Parts: sequence; C-alpha cells; structure tokens
Amino acid sequence: MPRRTDTRQRVVRTAADLFRAQGYHATGLNQVLAEGGAPKGSLYFHFPGGKEQLAAEAVALAGNDLRDALAAVMTAEPDPAKALSQAVELLGAQLLASDFRNGCPVATVALDAASDSEPIRVACADAYASWQQVIAAHVGDDDLATVVLAAIEGALLLARTRRSLDPLHAVAARLGALLGRPRA
Repeated sequence: MPRRTDTRQRVVRTAADLFRAQGYHATGLNQVLAEGGAPKGSLYFHFPGGKEQLAAEAVALAGNDLRDALAAVMTAEPDPAKALSQAVELLGAQLLASDFRNGCPVATVALDAASDSEPIRVACADAYASWQQVIAAHVGDDDLATVVLAAIEGALLLARTRRSLDPLHAVAARLGALLGRPRA
C-alpha cells in the first residue's frame, strides 16, 4: 500500500495563497512546488490538468474557506448589520496581516485568468455564489446580497490599493445603514 502524504493538499493551499497575492500569471509552478515543499514530479501526478486544474482547485479551496468563515460569523451574530460588520472586520484583519498583499481570495485570479479558462471562471463564479448564498440567507434577499457582496469586494480592492482599511470601514457603515442600522 502506498504511503499517504499531504503533498496534494499542501500544494493546493500554497497555490491558493500565491494566487491570492500574485495572481494566476505571476505565479509559477516551480514557485508553488518550492514553497509547498513538494517534489517536481508530484505536480502532474496530482494535477494532470496542470496549472489550470491547480488554479481551479485552489480557488475552490480559498472560496470554501471564506464561505465557512462568513457562515461562522453570520451564525454567531443574528443581526445582519452587525454580522456583516464583523465579516468586514475579519477581511480587514486578513488584509493587515498580509501587509495588504492578500485581498479577496478569488478576485486576483478572477481578474487574471477567468476570461481565458472556463474551469477557472467556473471555480470563481462558484466561490462568489457560495458567499452570496451565505449573505442572502442572513439578509433575506438575493438582490441585497449581491449589493453587499459587490460593495465588500470593491472595498477590499480599494483598501488593498490604498493600503488603508478606510474603504472597508466606510462600506461597513453604509451597509449597516442599508440593513436598517443608523450610521455611527
């Protein structure tokens, strides 16, 4: 019986982190393998579809991670405005911890490769849809969930480029007002 290793999972996790920070085209497979501590021959063994398959799986993993974090915040806080504010704070903390390198775990890949690859586009669309579903379940409206997700996504991009959490704070305050809580 072959020895089980965590090589595959480690490579997907490493790829997710690198794609999030650098994008699809700026991330090389040799970098993923080196930073993931994986032997070169393992890439096509685990990912016969190459970089495209790895990227789609990395986006799915990162998307699931954020979906689960959003769901945990939403479950713990019944008030939609407070829950979304806490979710924005979580995203802001991740941005700060990475010195503004890691914005949305999907956006960099979506902007970089989704128009060139159907599997990557689908993985990105599925991740966004899963986040929207979590938000919609908490705010009770699909259209409002789209507005909330788009506002947060835009705020993450602005925060990353400005190297400031101010856009996230502004969006959290406006979303609070939109969801029925007066602005502070």
